[in-house]
Amino acid sequence: MKDINIQGRMIGPSHPPFIIAEMSGNHNHSLDRALEIVEAAAKAGAHALKIQTYTADTMTLNIDNEEFNIEDKSSLWNKKNLYKLYQQAYTPWEWHETIFKRCRELGLIPFSTPFDQTAVDFLEDLNIPMYKIASFENNDIPLIKKVASTGKPLIISTGMATLAELDETVRAVRDAGCKDLILLKCTSTYPSTPTNTNISTIPHMKGLFGCQVGLSDHTLGIGVSVASVAMGATVIEKHFTTSRADGGVDAAFSMEPEEMKALVVETNRAWQSLGRVSYGPTEEEKKSMKFRRSIYIVKDVKAGEVLTKDNIRVIRPGYGLAPKYYENLLGKKAAQELKAGSPLNWDSV
Repeated sequence: MKDINIQGRMIGPSHPPFIIAEMSGNHNHSLDRALEIVEAAAKAGAHALKIQTYTADTMTLNIDNEEFNIEDKSSLWNKKNLYKLYQQAYTPWEWHETIFKRCRELGLIPFSTPFDQTAVDFLEDLNIPMYKIASFENNDIPLIKKVASTGKPLIISTGMATLAELDETVRAVRDAGCKDLILLKCTSTYPSTPTNTNISTIPHMKGLFGCQVGLSDHTLGIGVSVASVAMGATVIEKHFTTSRADGGVDAAFSMEPEEMKALVVETNRAWQSLGRVSYGPTEEEKKSMKFRRSIYIVKDVKAGEVLTKDNIRVIRPGYGLAPKYYENLLGKKAAQELKAGSPLNWDSV
């Protein structure tokens, strides 16, 4: 699995997980707040910041009927009209350049999710280094072809997609010339629960499509993201805000700065722990070998005296014979005088 280079930041199994902070609509239509979110993401250690590029008119129609309203009691957006929701949540296009500039100043990689082809043209003019396709657009083959044809790295969330649909999507990406593809295991409920996240899909997806796979995580906390690294995830995306208490369309399932810091630290630790298949003592463990158990004389023994359970025992430290020889040594005679506290070796018998 080849590494992917995004402006000098390497993404791949041989590198720490790539952490994306998703701003979404958490700016609450304040550019100052948007820039605060950028600064908080950088300070927390995220590697990239993602926004979304659309308007209500590029997402849907301004129609208020049953089909264009959300009727789901479990949804954060129950009873919302789609057009009005996207009016509330969208990031003004005139903010993009300012947000991207601040990201670069702070060492964050800025990029976006386009939701229609005009957004792709707009983002190309801003020279973003990579793209993301959201789960709800992963079946929009014309949009996917347009993005893939830029030749830039492409991340695609896989929420709701069947295996057949994913195969069609991946073929479209590759046929359009994109060579750097990352799929994100995703569950399109907000928030998600650990029980419907199914991160065991990550290595399966990786094997099927021959590309890197990460996680777009809508669960609360960091446990699922950390576990996904053990399953092979190379990218973690989490919605991010400065404070859930401030509200916002996605605030309820977004991370706060201290949680993002913990995510960066703990996913890195999880990645470091993977290592390789290894048995026997590591270099660091070798100095501890002396504290393993071995066979010792525990009472003074005269030359010719029989070794018994009363005068030899398996104890720490490990300078004597291995414990596996204990039964064989019982009944043997001491070859010389042996003092209590002496390690037993073959010359002693």
